Amino acid sequence: MAAHLKKRVYEEFSRVVQIPHEEAPAKKLRLSKPSKSAALHIDLCKATNSTDALQYLLQFARKPVEVESVEGVIRILLEHYYKETDNSVRLKIASLLGLLSKTNGFSPDCVVDDVINTLGNEKSHQVLAQLLDTLLVVGTQLPESPAVRPRLVEVACKLLSDTYFGVRNKCLQLLGCLGMVDTPLAKDSDGPSSSIGGVRDVQSIISNYFSDQDPRVRTAALKAMLQLHERGLKIHQIIYEQACRLLSDDYEQVRSAAVQIVWVLSQLYPESIVPIPSSNEEIRLVDDAFGKISHMVSDGSWMVRVQAAKTLGSMLQVSPHFLEQTLDKKLMSDLRRKRTAHERAKELFASGEFSSGRKWADDAPKEKLDTNTVNLIASGACGAFVHGLEDEMFEVRIAAVEALCQLARSSPSFAEKCLDFLVDMFNDEIEEVRLQSIHVLREISTHITLREDQLDTVLAVLEDSSRDIREALHELLCYTNVSTKECIQLALLDLLKNLNKYPTDRNSVWKCLKFLGSRHPTLVLPLVPELLSTHPYFDTPEPDMDDPAYIAVLVLVFNAAKSCPTMPALFSDHTFRHYAYLRDSLSHLVPPLRLPGRKQVYSLDSVDPGCGSGSVESAKLFLQQSLNRVSTIQNLETPGAQDLLNFTIRDLQRLGELQTELAGAADFCATYLRCQLLLMKALQEKLWNMAVPLCLKQNVTATAAAQQILEETYKLEFLYSGLESRQVATIHHVRLQAKALQLILTARTRPGLDLLISSCEKFLQEIESFQRMFLTELPHLQDGFVDKLLELMPRLLSCKPVELVKILQSSLRQSGLLQLRLPEQIHRASATIIEPTGESDNPLRFTTGLVVALDIDATLEHVQEPQDKVKVQVLYPDGQSHVIHPKPADFRNPGPNRHRLITQVYLSHTAWTEPSQVEVRLLLAYSSSSSSPSSSIKSGWSDSIDGLPPAEAAVEGTIPFSKPVKVYIMPKPARR
Repeated sequence: MAAHLKKRVYEEFSRVVQIPHEEAPAKKLRLSKPSKSAALHIDLCKATNSTDALQYLLQFARKPVEVESVEGVIRILLEHYYKETDNSVRLKIASLLGLLSKTNGFSPDCVVDDVINTLGNEKSHQVLAQLLDTLLVVGTQLPESPAVRPRLVEVACKLLSDTYFGVRNKCLQLLGCLGMVDTPLAKDSDGPSSSIGGVRDVQSIISNYFSDQDPRVRTAALKAMLQLHERGLKIHQIIYEQACRLLSDDYEQVRSAAVQIVWVLSQLYPESIVPIPSSNEEIRLVDDAFGKISHMVSDGSWMVRVQAAKTLGSMLQVSPHFLEQTLDKKLMSDLRRKRTAHERAKELFASGEFSSGRKWADDAPKEKLDTNTVNLIASGACGAFVHGLEDEMFEVRIAAVEALCQLARSSPSFAEKCLDFLVDMFNDEIEEVRLQSIHVLREISTHITLREDQLDTVLAVLEDSSRDIREALHELLCYTNVSTKECIQLALLDLLKNLNKYPTDRNSVWKCLKFLGSRHPTLVLPLVPELLSTHPYFDTPEPDMDDPAYIAVLVLVFNAAKSCPTMPALFSDHTFRHYAYLRDSLSHLVPPLRLPGRKQVYSLDSVDPGCGSGSVESAKLFLQQSLNRVSTIQNLETPGAQDLLNFTIRDLQRLGELQTELAGAADFCATYLRCQLLLMKALQEKLWNMAVPLCLKQNVTATAAAQQILEETYKLEFLYSGLESRQVATIHHVRLQAKALQLILTARTRPGLDLLISSCEKFLQEIESFQRMFLTELPHLQDGFVDKLLELMPRLLSCKPVELVKILQSSLRQSGLLQLRLPEQIHRASATIIEPTGESDNPLRFTTGLVVALDIDATLEHVQEPQDKVKVQVLYPDGQSHVIHPKPADFRNPGPNRHRLITQVYLSHTAWTEPSQVEVRLLLAYSSSSSSPSSSIKSGWSDSIDGLPPAEAAVEGTIPFSKPVKVYIMPKPARR
């Protein structure tokens, strides 16, 4: 009896404690902590001197401020500002006002009046500049406010006459960010005060400070004008002359900003005519600007030279003769004003001198120019790109190379003229410059044809120790045109030397020769007898098919033979056999050929290219019909439905093998249907109508099926790119079905109440998270599993765990198959390990306790952010597994949706008695946030929310997405 009473006392006591605990509003009242403004006011009142006040302000600046407290804090700061006499404290307060104005959700228009009022009484120039910076912050936060903008512009105009450069800088920034071009520019504008009181011409005010005595103010004025241009306001042409004068300023910041202004005006008014100083000649503005910016390539500051070189590359409207002058240091005759024959005869007659004939060539034209000749371009601008390519700073050389590329792509004639200069850059001492030159020549390769001397210079780069340089050059040769068969022979010999010196370049060299042969079939034809070592009368020995150099020659010849029908007549018998072998083993390098007098096996793969698009369309139609056929699965019995799914999965897998364009979509659909097949097998009738002890084997099978479905859904979500929201919702729907199956199996095999309650709580959180994430996709999930659960959600929250499990079981078995919408563009992430090949029988030997480096070379397709996701796994024979995360620098990006991984993996192990194989593969890491940490679900069987388990924050794992490669290694014991 006493025990019973004690139990009742504890029960009543526990109920009393839980009542206030469940009342959520009671927790929201927290009055013990003072507000930010009150705390700041107390701190500032405690300060006995300016040093203490400054210390309190510095501490306050490190703490975040809530939106509702910002206005109160600003009032406290302004009150202290009016009382403070120390400039450093007022400066910090002005800085804090600007920081607080940036708070999200706070409207800073209430600060404008107070800050403007303080400007009139402020005597410190530094504080004045900081207050203007605060107004600049407010103006950028309220750019469209009609009440704030005019006031700030007026304040900036009034303070432009300040003697401190920082104040003038901030005023010019304000005008650049907030000023408007309201009236046309007048040439008789006296200064900033000429338009005060009326509608302000901001450009006139700013341009008056181009000639300010302080270079920092001149720079700020130029940048303010650029800010007007970036805001979409059109800069007037009249400031072009002023900007050109600033190109010869003493300070590099001014010259740098002037280059930008001149470029902007050349893009706005390219066809305008401007006069040449001290002459009657006129010239297009874009040509004049091009000449002046070309002159800046010889500037004393390397930063200005870099900017000038980059700017030249974007001036595509310049005249061709101006463009060509940048490649010659001597002034061309096209850019001089020539005198007519009458003018020359008149001058000769007036001088009274004629050639006597006694002195050799005394009447020949002389290069020396007199004062009457006028140059259309400054002599310092001649050979601008020559100066840039010979600059001592490699940044300038890179900028010049990139500018040449941009101009050459738009002008084929200029591309031919700059070819020699780009080829010379292949010998630069800096690797980055050499690599950039190769990339540039690759981009303009359609406009050029290499001569033999140029090709000789290009091929010399194959001796470079950098793998990136060599592979970039291989890609350049793939798309380059050469002029003679000697060029083909020279390229082949140098590529074979490269192959011999660097065997790891094998695939890159083969690919290069494939394109070289297909682009020059007529040049390869006369070389075939020499390349294949054939003789018209005698049989020659059959070469070794394991020789990479011989395979390289065959790749060149076979690709040339595709466009040259007379070439196969020069082949010997063993060449045909070698073709059949390479066509099967290296089909991506050897094309299908129609060989006369041979079996049809050699031309089986020759497909009419005109039917390619039709076959893709028919394959898409077949894929859609397969998905539509599966949608009728509800009308079939279980054995028939499983057979239909099996046949459809088989068809989709075969479709992906035949049509590479649809491989991603076909594999995606096949994996989704495999998940449905596994779920259908796990929900068979006989499994759920028997007692648990009688179907232990079936329970194990169902548990394995649920786990496999989960793994497949993670593959569907993270291994494929291009998924739409509807497909992601369908994947999460299948994942929820697998988790519901796991919950049911847990209830059947583990009858523990605590485990069941926590599992049910977690599953309800999953449902809530699904509803929140895919709210817009719920109409497309009708008659699905989640749709049924959301209808029963109030009942699920109030029922017991056992009843919830029964509801889940019935909903799983009654839910229909969701029809998968065919993705528009979907690709599967894949990886191919090139090195190691796994074909060598010679083990890598190393001493136990030390390491051996294994070179990894792999290509990645359709992998998003590989630097964070791709890992290398090494699996040892004893079951040990090492996962290595490559460095970001190990990844290259040779093209869209393609990456290259070149890295080293270090292997180590204890001593072995004999060599064995380790497996190397690539893994794709993923992290799935399946539910939100904060959940409002509260079930009926849980006494308090304290017992609610935290939602699953993230599920992390890895997916193998490359075929494993086996490598022989042999750790040998250390010698004693």
